Amino acid sequence: MKKLLFLFVPIILFSCQENKPKKPVINELPPISDAVLETAVIYEANIRQYSVAGTFNEFTKDIPKLKKLGVKIIWVMPIFPISKTKRKATGGDFASLIKDPEERKKALGSYYAVSDFTKVNPEFGTIEDFRTLLNTAHQNGMYVILDWVPNHTGWNHIWLKTNPEFYTKNTQGEITEPLKADGSPVGWADVADLNYDNKGLRKEMVKEMNYWLTQEDVDGFRCDVAGSVPTDFWQEAIPQLRAKKDIFMLAEAWEPALLKDHLFDMAYSWDTHHKMNAMAQGKENVKAWDNRMTQIDTLYEKDDILMNFITNHDENSWNGSVKERMGNASEAMLALSYAAPGMPLIYSGQEYDLNKRLLFFEKDTIPKTKGKVWPLLAKLGALKANNKALNGGKKAALYTRLKTSNNESILAFLRKKDTEELIYMANLSSNIAVFKPEFSGVFTDALTGSKVVLKRKKEKRFAPWEYHILIK
Repeated sequence: MKKLLFLFVPIILFSCQENKPKKPVINELPPISDAVLETAVIYEANIRQYSVAGTFNEFTKDIPKLKKLGVKIIWVMPIFPISKTKRKATGGDFASLIKDPEERKKALGSYYAVSDFTKVNPEFGTIEDFRTLLNTAHQNGMYVILDWVPNHTGWNHIWLKTNPEFYTKNTQGEITEPLKADGSPVGWADVADLNYDNKGLRKEMVKEMNYWLTQEDVDGFRCDVAGSVPTDFWQEAIPQLRAKKDIFMLAEAWEPALLKDHLFDMAYSWDTHHKMNAMAQGKENVKAWDNRMTQIDTLYEKDDILMNFITNHDENSWNGSVKERMGNASEAMLALSYAAPGMPLIYSGQEYDLNKRLLFFEKDTIPKTKGKVWPLLAKLGALKANNKALNGGKKAALYTRLKTSNNESILAFLRKKDTEELIYMANLSSNIAVFKPEFSGVFTDALTGSKVVLKRKKEKRFAPWEYHILIK
């Protein structure tokens, strides 16, 4: 009998190994660091709309192309299965209200109505497909962060059955959608609100985030509506996550408290974005920009990082394409998002001159034809990567406002770090701007290679939305 046991044990062990899920292939990539953040460009990947197929595999094919744009961090919009219960369709109605079954099938729902935080949406592919995406990014020197949805879940998440105490309830004991401070609905009826007063929820949320760090080797998270989750949860959770590996944490929030004490690495520069929209639309002038820079200095610490953007998934789908919102100012504002302190964002399709609002709840597709924006992004990405004057991390290059005789239309500022200097100079108005700079020098336009001579007090004329990035 002993002999027989000896013979069968290897067979049993081999069988167990065969049944285990395959571990991801880990490609060697140095841990994400503060040095990486100084020169990083972040890319928001909308897998559903990125290609006709809308799959991980189709996006993975293009990762080497994104490297040419200077992308170092890929933020992948939620990859998790979407709840079918109360899923929404365009117009805000529930898909269940659509009478035509074929039309109802088209309503895929919101990425942010998650039904399971530990699985991938079969719409996008398999976990193996995601692992290939992750490994391809790592092979190309890029880090991947997942879009995490900590504030709510979809209505058929398992917790609604197993742990109803994880959710916010009204006076009748019914689980609610997210509510405003006054008790009125936020407008997200397709999701159920989580209650962070519950310690069990906190523990489970950290556990499921740790799964993606330790088992799948992702490099961090972009946390949806992070400011709506209690700050003390992040104070409890993020140190536990950072104990597992070096990670990058992006908060969809503006609150400075979320950046303190090594919590989140970066927050949204929402107000900067709003000022850029307002200037592009002629509602405000350059003084609004100056006030915003003063506000940043007041609210944030020197090593805080803010994300600059002219579009993202929310802005595109709900407020309009870049051209729709910014018109002829689009290029000047894009260049400004790179030249200003912080980290610039590229949203899927932006690199292909996307000029439509992508459907949010249904399948849509971005264009894949290169126009004006791709070569501009390539130049800006190279400049961001190679010129210390555009460092935008925890040891960012200095920002100094440069004066002219027309400070309402002309924005000019100097970025400087060590011996490297760079000047952004633009007419941020729809009219010809006549002005006299209060500085001088002989420069090269970093984007065109042309020579630019500026003389103090000598009159210059800039066409509407004309801009230059000048280096010596």
